[in-house]
Order: sequence, then structure tokens, then C-alpha cells
Amino acid sequence: MFPSLLIAATLLVPLQTSTDGQVARGRVFEDKNNNQTFDAGEPGLAGVRVSNGVQIVKTDKEGRYTLSVSDDTILFVIKPRGYRSPLNDEMLPRFFYVHKPNGSPRMTFKGVEATGKLPDSVDFPLYAQEEPKQFHAIMFGDTQPRNQKEVDWIAHDVVEELAGTKASFGVTLGDIVFDDLSVMKPLNRTIALLGIPWYNVIGNHDINRDARSRHLANETFERIYGPSYYSFDHGPVHFIAIDNIEWHENDQGKWTYRGGIGKQQLQFVKNDLALIPDDQLVVIMMHVPLTQTRDRTGLYRLIENRKFCMSISGHTHYHEHIFIKKANGWQGAEPHHHVINVTVCGSWWSGQPDERSIPHTTMADGAPNGYSTISFDGSDYKVRFHAAGRRRSYQMQLHAPEVVKSAASGESSLTANVFNGSEKTVVEMRIGNGTWAAMDQVRDVDPEYKAAYDREAKLLETHPKAFGRLSRPRLSGHLWRTSLPANLPVGTHMIQVRARDTKDRIYRGRRIIRVE
Repeated sequence: MFPSLLIAATLLVPLQTSTDGQVARGRVFEDKNNNQTFDAGEPGLAGVRVSNGVQIVKTDKEGRYTLSVSDDTILFVIKPRGYRSPLNDEMLPRFFYVHKPNGSPRMTFKGVEATGKLPDSVDFPLYAQEEPKQFHAIMFGDTQPRNQKEVDWIAHDVVEELAGTKASFGVTLGDIVFDDLSVMKPLNRTIALLGIPWYNVIGNHDINRDARSRHLANETFERIYGPSYYSFDHGPVHFIAIDNIEWHENDQGKWTYRGGIGKQQLQFVKNDLALIPDDQLVVIMMHVPLTQTRDRTGLYRLIENRKFCMSISGHTHYHEHIFIKKANGWQGAEPHHHVINVTVCGSWWSGQPDERSIPHTTMADGAPNGYSTISFDGSDYKVRFHAAGRRRSYQMQLHAPEVVKSAASGESSLTANVFNGSEKTVVEMRIGNGTWAAMDQVRDVDPEYKAAYDREAKLLETHPKAFGRLSRPRLSGHLWRTSLPANLPVGTHMIQVRARDTKDRIYRGRRIIRVE
């Protein structure tokens, strides 16, 4: 071990397999000539964190590090602010080195080829770049294509409209594909057209389902994307990608998944956070929502005393803001903000096709398919909902009768589905230029979505293969409702709705009704 090496964390739980006394050495350096090889005269970078999946060490003044490894270890650099890792031709960051001397076991989908003897030096090149305190990132929930046709839908529905994005990077929050892991490559090529680094989180449909241990379920993911959990800095923000897909044998002897992190990974997170200042915003990214993760309280204990921390997931195919509180086992002074992100594939690419022959694939909470962006400013952040193929201002859907009787108008209701709304959103309505009146948040099925579901179910009775059946309507976490004013005058009226979020952003919607 180099005498000036700073050991930032110690191994408190064993690696998956015996280390057999193996030690990896290498350096982190600034790759001045862009050949991804350390050359004489290129500066080593001091104080950069490197990990073997549990331990984290900092490089010495020459950029050197030492870490223990087993015959199945992924070494990775924790990208520091002001630098980027190499990118392959699919814009995937190459921040890792896989050490599997014997390669992956034979499975349906190819894993890692045998890597052979550990190199004398495992080096990580980095490249200097500007990373201001203000930036934004794209968050895709569940792209989940089954085949090339659905990759093409993603291209036309989402990727084309994002061309020219100013985002610093993007993330797919798991369920990158739908069990057929061969679809990962064509999807990667499509998203790469955005021209920005793209990180990936593992989902339950991204694993090797013929594996008979959690340890071997990620072999294809590791070949293509690298470690299934890792971290990096961008600007003033620290990002942690979590693998909470616990592949296990249940009581009936069936191999299946559940939301779980595991002791080894929790130790990595503990070691990682020990090096992050309390005033730095931490964003934790995962696939299964935190509230559905079996050992979530272990993670709670690591983050609940941090003033600046939020988390984001996918998986459920609806969009919701959750504030985790003491009743949920949280012990922090303030609730934890967890976002269940809108999905790119919506209701698994179901529903009637539109004029582009792409299913409308509205999610079961009545929100359209799409993606989010998170804008960062130091320790502050803002989450914005983007409906695929819609104008930026499309942030709500209103439901009211087409025609009402004047005498019975007070018996009719208005429902507003504010896609990015939460318990902290204030929603109001008015008729014409009247007085604004508060609407009440309700947990109910979106009536617009229920009508579409029923209408399409009827079509499928006679044309069962015309398109995929929508997901069953579910209770929505972002609905508001109120009664229309009584005795509305006969005529045509404009209903206006405005929603104000915690960042004082105001979203507006309109609906015209006739009164007879």
C-alpha cells in the first residue's frame, strides 16, 4: 500500500467471494491526449475516490490507489466534480473495470468474457469539464421495450423531441428493457443520439432470470453498463445509484424478485456518505420505490439526518411524490421526498395507436407517459414533468361534463389531474373571471382515464388484437375535485384551473362547458 494513500472507509462486511489475498493497484489521471492510457507527463489526480463495491479509498498525491479484490469484483472510480469519465459510442460512461478472471457462467444472455489475470495497474482516465452549480438532468422511468418496434416508438415519442437538449446527463431508472436483454443495445444506440452521458439503474426486467443467486443475476447488466450500484458527483450534487432488485428463491421454490438492498450495498452507501459533506445535496436513484424496499429502514438510518437528500425511482408505472414520515419508520426531523417517476413506456406501450401508430399508453393514474427533468441549483432542486409528444405547458387534464343543466350545475363536479402534483400543491378553479376557489385533493380513479379504459375494452371485445389493453385504473395521488357553482347562467363558460407547487411554479388548465 502506498504510504500516502488515504483510506476513507474500511471493509466491515465480506465481499461476495474470498479475496484470496488479491490486491488491485492503479491510478486516476487526467488523460491529456484522450487515448485512455496513462502516459508520461499526464498528471495523477489526488483525492479521487475509488471503490471495490464496499471499500472506498482516496488516491494519493500521484493519483494512486490500492484495493482488495476477489475473482468477481468491479472496481470503479467515483467521478469527482469538474471531470467526466470516458464515454463509449453509446454515450455510456466507462468509469469501471470488471475483474472476472473466469468470466460469467453460461446463461441465456451473454455476460462478461473471461478477463484473465488482474492487470499490474488498473487505471482510470478522467477529462476536465465545466460543472456549474446550476444544471439539469433527464430522468427516464421504465423505457422497457420488448423489441425493436418498441425501441422505435421510444425514438419517435421521446428521443426526437429531446434532440438538442442542454441537460448535463440522463438516467434510466431501471427496467431498461422487458426481459429480452438483447434489446439493450439498440435502445442504447437510440438514446445515445441525444449526445449526453447516460447512466443506468438496474430493474427487475434487466436481470439474468436464469441465475440462481442474486450475485449472478446482473452479469449482462455488468457487461454493458458496469456495476449495478455506484456513485458520482456532478456539479455540487452527489448521486448514488442503488440496486434494490433482490433476486431470491421464495417459499414455493420459485425464483423471483423483491425490493431489497442488502448488507454489502448498505455498507458501500455508508462508506460513500461518510465522505460527503452534510451541506451537499444527495440524490439516490433506484428502480423499486423506497417505500416498497424490504430493508429500507437501513437506508433511512444513513440519510435521515442529512438536511439535503431526495430519492427517485420508477417501477410502478404511475407518477407520484411521496413524503416519507415518522409513521413510515422515518426518524428524521423533516419528511424525506421520494419521487416515483413517470415512465417512458407508460402502460407498457398499450392503448389505441395515435396518428403516428404509437399507442397513447396513458398510465393507470391518468397521467400521460413521458419523463422528468430535475433542475439543480446548489442544494436546491426542482422536478418537472414532461408529457411525451405534448407541449411543455401540458401539466394537467381536466374532467367536467360537456353539458349541464343550469338548475343542476351545483351537482356536477370538476376533476383536475395535476400530473406533477403532490400533497403540497395548492389547486384552485374559477369560472370565467370569477373568484378563485380551492379544490380538494382526493385519492380516486381519474374519470377521464376510466372512460378511455372502458371505451377501449369495448373495442377489444370485437377486435382483441387491435392494440394492447390499458392497465386497470388505479387510485391517483394527484387528483383534485370540486363541485361546479350552483345555478350557472345559461351559455358557454370557460373553467380555469391553476396549480401552485412548493417552488411557486404555477401551471394552468382550461375546460369549456355549456350550460342549458
